[in-house]
Amino acid sequence: MLVLTRKVNQSICLGENIKVTVLSVEGDRVSLGVEAPREVRVFRTELLEGTKVVNRESLISEFRTIQEMKEEP
Repeated sequence: MLVLTRKVNQSICLGENIKVTVLSVEGDRVSLGVEAPREVRVFRTELLEGTKVVNRESLISEFRTIQEMKEEP
């Protein structure tokens, strides 16, 4: 993992077309601004992980339903 130190209003670039800027720092909270093309999807990690868990649970539930239907006479 690359670790960078930035101050308010300083930025980093990811590739040629994504720019992340530190907007403010208040206590233990940091506000970031992300400039990226519309086709680049930007997610908060906890939401992405939550979606993966829900999708996995849904898949397991669907598999169980199919198995139960196969077992019916």
